[in-house]
Amino acid sequence: MIVYHGSTEIVRNPDIGHSYRSLDFGMGFYVTTVREQAERWARRKAHILGKDNAVLNIYRMNDVASEFVVKSFDEDLVEWIDFVCKCRDGKKDYLKYDLIFGKVANDKVFRVVDMYHTGIWDKERTALLKCSFFNILKAGYSESV
Repeated sequence: MIVYHGSTEIVRNPDIGHSYRSLDFGMGFYVTTVREQAERWARRKAHILGKDNAVLNIYRMNDVASEFVVKSFDEDLVEWIDFVCKCRDGKKDYLKYDLIFGKVANDKVFRVVDMYHTGIWDKERTALLKCSFFNILKAGYSESV
């Protein structure tokens, strides 16, 4: 499977050492199967950081070995919402897992999750949201975007 990581630099060897804050699945190295999503993130990050280059890192993901502890959210959006809110609150539940597969919030979904997180919406209403897919990877190459 091909996965993508949007950045302002070439990342030849993915690691979580550059993760500086807890996101949907905690601190980690995030990739997506949606090329356009990674390209948008790379351009957005370059704009935010005032950099001229946006880089699309491309990886081929190997099959996940059985020795990894894997969390997969599939279609259970209620469990996903609770997990994302815990991670955004700084809880460390994600440290139980080597790999986490599931959906990550794009800008519109991020607002919906915030509505739930702040108590404005209940879980059932929030669970109707739609997301982009998230995955984790192996080694690859980069392109300017």
